[in-house]
Amino acid sequence: MVTSIKESKGDKLFLAIVYLFLTAALIVVLYPLLYIVSASISTPKFVSSGEMWLLPKGLTLDGYKLVFENAKIWMGYRNTIVYTLIGTLINLAVTLPAAYALSRSDFYGRQLFMIIILITMFFSGGLVPTYLVVKDLGLVNSMWALILPVSASVWNIIVARTFFQSTIPKELQEAAHIDGCTNMRLFIKIVLPLSAPIIAVMALFYGVSHWNSYFSALIYLNDETKFPLQMVLRQILVLQEMTAETTGASISGDIAIAMNNKAEIAALVKYAVIIVSTLPIIAVYPFLQRYFVQGVMIGSVKG
Repeated sequence: MVTSIKESKGDKLFLAIVYLFLTAALIVVLYPLLYIVSASISTPKFVSSGEMWLLPKGLTLDGYKLVFENAKIWMGYRNTIVYTLIGTLINLAVTLPAAYALSRSDFYGRQLFMIIILITMFFSGGLVPTYLVVKDLGLVNSMWALILPVSASVWNIIVARTFFQSTIPKELQEAAHIDGCTNMRLFIKIVLPLSAPIIAVMALFYGVSHWNSYFSALIYLNDETKFPLQMVLRQILVLQEMTAETTGASISGDIAIAMNNKAEIAALVKYAVIIVSTLPIIAVYPFLQRYFVQGVMIGSVKG
């Protein structure tokens, strides 16, 4: 027989405060998303004037039409997909073996290697030395300048190492060695199939980082045909700001009208591109959610 526990006034007050806090947090997180979606299908003049603050006003799909007709945006989309896929594969190829090696108690010198890796987490050479290294390697204005310098994250290596330590039992390794299994075969045939949660977590972390990255492209790329989607979006934002500033100056009526039209077009494309550029990550996450939650909990709580 289940007996219900009577809540005191203090418990009810605390619960009410929790619900109020969660509601406020939901509004803070949800409002920008709703605003961008509404702005992407609203007439720009209502958005710029502030008349549209939540729900769409003056419905129009011109922004999405301009996005799908713009070859530069599609080129940025293609580049971003290539950079994200290749970059994430390289990240996993570096992070997982390094984390597994550091998790092995029979790996001689692992503490020394861990200290060296941790030092790089807190101290780095900085932007200028990194640029000089990339330049001397001949990677400037190439895809590899966006991928190789960030091929591993120390934090992700630590999380993956904790997962291997807490999930892969030492007895399993010993049994595999008794059966004549080599370390490489053990890692590929046994450890990786048992590590789907942490692989999903690392892939999502690295994939989102590559997808949203624009600063490396801003520093290392000169050819617009190699720009990722985030750089194209940045150009649209800069164009809109410059147009808005110039329109405020004392110029003739015809030029002002023309520049206002350009500003409206840039605003339409800006919000539409934000939605289009976010959709792939949102679409992928539900398929990885189960592994993502499991991997984060195991890699952070245990050990």
